[in-house]
Amino acid sequence: MTRTRIENSVQRSGRRKILRDVVSGVGSLASASLLSAGAIRADRASPLHPKVIHQPARARSVIFLFMAGGPSQLETFDPKPLLNELHGQPRPSQFGEAKYQFVQSDAKLLGTKRRFRKHGQSGIEVSDLFPHMSTCIDDFAVIRSCHGDQVVHSAAQYELFSGRTVPGFPSMGSWALFGLGSESDSLPAYVVLPDPLGALEAGQPMYMNGFLPAAYQPTMFRPGDRPVLNLKLPTGVDLQQRQRTLKLIRKLNEATLRPGDEELEARLSSYDLAFRMQTRAPDVFDLAHESKETLNLYGVGQKPTDDYGRRCLLARRLVENGVRFVCVVSGGGSGNMQWDAHKDIEENHLRKASETDQPVAGLLKDLKRRGLLDETLVLWGGEFGRSPEAQGGTGRDHHNLGFTMLMAGGGVKGGQIVGATDEIGLRAVESPHHFRDVHATMLHQLGLDQHKLTYPHLGRDERLTFLEGNVIDEII
Repeated sequence: MTRTRIENSVQRSGRRKILRDVVSGVGSLASASLLSAGAIRADRASPLHPKVIHQPARARSVIFLFMAGGPSQLETFDPKPLLNELHGQPRPSQFGEAKYQFVQSDAKLLGTKRRFRKHGQSGIEVSDLFPHMSTCIDDFAVIRSCHGDQVVHSAAQYELFSGRTVPGFPSMGSWALFGLGSESDSLPAYVVLPDPLGALEAGQPMYMNGFLPAAYQPTMFRPGDRPVLNLKLPTGVDLQQRQRTLKLIRKLNEATLRPGDEELEARLSSYDLAFRMQTRAPDVFDLAHESKETLNLYGVGQKPTDDYGRRCLLARRLVENGVRFVCVVSGGGSGNMQWDAHKDIEENHLRKASETDQPVAGLLKDLKRRGLLDETLVLWGGEFGRSPEAQGGTGRDHHNLGFTMLMAGGGVKGGQIVGATDEIGLRAVESPHHFRDVHATMLHQLGLDQHKLTYPHLGRDERLTFLEGNVIDEII
């Protein structure tokens, strides 16, 4: 068929209607994430082919357990006895000043009701919020001296994911995919598993590819127990018919494809990927293949762990099948439905920890027993921590000056504490580590050099770490 005849056919049939009709059958993946990041086209050079890395790698994939809203360092992994002693008093002047969103100038320090005990061979102190995670604390490096630049959710979330405080820059998942390429031609290479309660303040842009080519953007799965709809062929449609339909779509699209049109290229790839997911990947999403013991390990089928347990188990199945980067979000919607404990730190953190503690520990243990933890870097944390002062008597405000993140697997030396905040948890004072250091360490473990992983944009070779990130040498 000549180009002229194809163009005439498009005009007669209505190209938009053809694409809409096919999308409804190919599956919601192609419609909900039309520019999917995971496709590899067999008939042309793909930007997702595996790349040559800069240095030896310890990890081949990343699972980011994103505790959205800001978990408190003071109730989780950074005990502060002095804070309890000073409960109800003004902050002593020797600790300096801090800027908050809502804490008033006359606010009093708030002690914690949580109890800390030493666990594992390392003797790391863990809050009683995490009875399950405490059993695998020797696999975690506890970075108590993290800090960022922003104290509002949206800007802090952008910085956590992209190293910048405004939208429009590539996320760490997109950078990892850009540097490594994909290991699978039947699954997306970068996946976000959102919380069913809804979107976050920074929205979908925080996960996105920014100025990187469209092939490196994430695939957003659906919340709930059916993350991808229409994985089976529609009733009455056989494999050969579906292949003919896709071949037609490809010809129609290629008839108007111009060199350098990255978005249309990604659209072409999204249909190919959706077809391969229908024919090769349905088993990856079927948790019925897992043993009862494994489901129990994650808390699947139990309340309140079922939802996050399912998504953590799916994350394991995805990296097991070659997915590069998976973000599993805890917290959705606004305010108290996240780890955003403005009103009541006890109620909020007891609830959120009960939803996530067993699934996170289950993931670590399952990865480890399957030999996957050595090659999977696991990151736990949020966009900031919580204030030592009380907000409204029993809550804590946002706090970016000192908080805790955890890293495990992927060559990370667990069972150790890195850095420290001051005696009331206000400020990182020993070995402070900015988000840029977390990013640099992640790239390093993936075999990527932050200085070589660059992309030209507006006259500048941009990179994830923006100015300069320092690899956290203590944990590698």
